[in-house]
Amino acid sequence: MKIFDCTTYYDEELILDLRFNMLNNYVDKFVVCEAKFSHAGKKKKLNFDINKFSKFKDKIIYLVLDNEPSNVIYENDEKKIESKKNMRANSIKRIAYQRNKIFEGIENIAEPEDYILYSDNDEIPNLEIFQPKTNKSKIVIFEQKLFYYKFNLLCDRIYWYGTRAVKKKDLINFEWLRQIKAKKYPFFRLDTFFKNDKYMDLKIIKNGGWHFTRVISPEKIHQKELDTEHHDEYRLSNKDPEKIRDLIARRVIDHDHLADSKENKYGKEFQLKQIDLIDLPEFIRDNSDYYKNYLDLN
Repeated sequence: MKIFDCTTYYDEELILDLRFNMLNNYVDKFVVCEAKFSHAGKKKKLNFDINKFSKFKDKIIYLVLDNEPSNVIYENDEKKIESKKNMRANSIKRIAYQRNKIFEGIENIAEPEDYILYSDNDEIPNLEIFQPKTNKSKIVIFEQKLFYYKFNLLCDRIYWYGTRAVKKKDLINFEWLRQIKAKKYPFFRLDTFFKNDKYMDLKIIKNGGWHFTRVISPEKIHQKELDTEHHDEYRLSNKDPEKIRDLIARRVIDHDHLADSKENKYGKEFQLKQIDLIDLPEFIRDNSDYYKNYLDLN
């Protein structure tokens, strides 16, 4: 039984290197998929350089997505102009298309009983406690701690359900895996027989890892937000690198993860909790000098 760790990539070199180092002892192959366009539909250069990860070169399968999905809707097809109505929908289509491209990396080399893991790049599972040989559940979802700006600034309002795992024989596609509800439903919930995002045969792994989001400069955070799935919401927030720099200095976020999907998620502030190094992953603790610029130690 092998383990394939699969993710998408934009330009998060620091986090991808951390991912490889933290998971290397548990993973047989890393599958990385990069697109030539952002989730906002902008053309981008390819940023992944396998030579920067020479230690893991023999384990890495790198895929390039050259084109956008055929079902993207433009208000002006010739000029590729999106209407405000379709901006979010198109972003979701691009993300799903990139995720599903990953199947090409495992299709001919993974066996039916091999475990396939999917995470966004900044969601790193705790594989030390994952027991694939004894796991009896069809679907596994990792409950992860959410960190912002620095490796030790914790958002303790919620847990993050990022990484998901399933055997190859049960994998429908990667977007399906990503959209499964992070909840084990009881046997009397008949809707589980008709829905492809609700399951009874599911396990939530507690202490299941770390979601290290926005561990980059304010300028890069700003640029990334303009290109991600929720770029339409971000533009309406009128944020810029200086406002982001102020948030980091005050150890707060202005994004409400618990807000209703129809509500504006930006504006209200929430304090981040500074945690000790001892509570971070061993690899970060052991290399704290190297990561000192990404730790809040004041």
